[in-house]
Amino acid sequence: MRKIFLTLCFSLSIGLLHAQEYIFTPVTDIEATEVKSQDITGTCWSFSATSFLESEIIRLTGKKINVSEMFNVRNTYSTKAWNYVMRQGKAQFSQGALGHDVINSVRQNGLVPETAFSGLVFNETRYNHIELEGTLKAMLDNYILSKSGNLSPKWKLAVENVLDVYMGKKPSEFEYEGKTYTPESFLKMTKLNMDDYITITSFTHQPYYQSFILNIPDNFSNGAMLNVPLTDFTAIIDNALKTGYTIEWDTDVSEKTFSAKYGIAFIPENSGDALKGLKEIVSEKVITPEYRQQEFENYNTTDDHLMHIVGSLKDQNGTIYYKVKNSWGTNPNRVTNGGYVYVSKAYIELKSISILIHKDALPKDIKKKLGL
Repeated sequence: MRKIFLTLCFSLSIGLLHAQEYIFTPVTDIEATEVKSQDITGTCWSFSATSFLESEIIRLTGKKINVSEMFNVRNTYSTKAWNYVMRQGKAQFSQGALGHDVINSVRQNGLVPETAFSGLVFNETRYNHIELEGTLKAMLDNYILSKSGNLSPKWKLAVENVLDVYMGKKPSEFEYEGKTYTPESFLKMTKLNMDDYITITSFTHQPYYQSFILNIPDNFSNGAMLNVPLTDFTAIIDNALKTGYTIEWDTDVSEKTFSAKYGIAFIPENSGDALKGLKEIVSEKVITPEYRQQEFENYNTTDDHLMHIVGSLKDQNGTIYYKVKNSWGTNPNRVTNGGYVYVSKAYIELKSISILIHKDALPKDIKKKLGL
């Protein structure tokens, strides 16, 4: 009996030695604005890309500006409505979009601070676009179905009126820190140049070092992406952080191993370690381009969510993770790490759809191969 007891104790002690709860040490940490909540909307694309632009403004000017996410959202709803009607309903109309749609919106409409346009009306304190989306889509479907060879131009005014009611009127002029701006002059003040930003992806069904349009539902604007090998894709992220640039990240968060509650995301080598890995280090799967492509084509990897990569960390074994700013708020009952998620390189390799970056964040050799 004593021998059995000692054997059990020894086995338990060995298990405890191998169980390692995460201990993270910062490696790079680039300044970003505070974590926000997109609330009950599918507008992560604007929250992530706007946060990305806020960090760019800090890098370019030293100014920390709270930029309006909803100004970009409101402008993009108008663009999506036009696209939907002109395609006679043979396109997606929803709350979703991609990071390059924020770049398009800013290029065409300028930029405003949160104080000039909050997107909240009638004393609202939280965003909720369910009714707005439903109202707009029903209107647009009615226009498409009822047309008799001559679509009235009134539909465009009706769409703008609905957006005014649900989100507020767009400002043509506003005050900020004692000065009067238009959206265009405010953009100029930030020193942002929308031509500096590019979208990078990595898939094997298209040639490398060329651009193509990725066929995913939220790419309603047919934004082109530059395609690179998977090793280059992660090298670009690492080089960006090393040289002071942040990254907007489009990914899949449907996995059990992505957890805002635990603040961690990983790809376990053994699927049975999915729950274990939420609290302690587990071995991760080696991700190949072929496996990544397979998971995309069988819909296991889909375009779910966009966030903002602002730094990197290492665990006690020296393994690198990425510090990712989410847009699900900071309520400690729902999230940890103050609303950030620490994402493993394997997760980045497998689950990334694309990244939005400043072109100068590219390593020189990759930049040359892309002809930039």
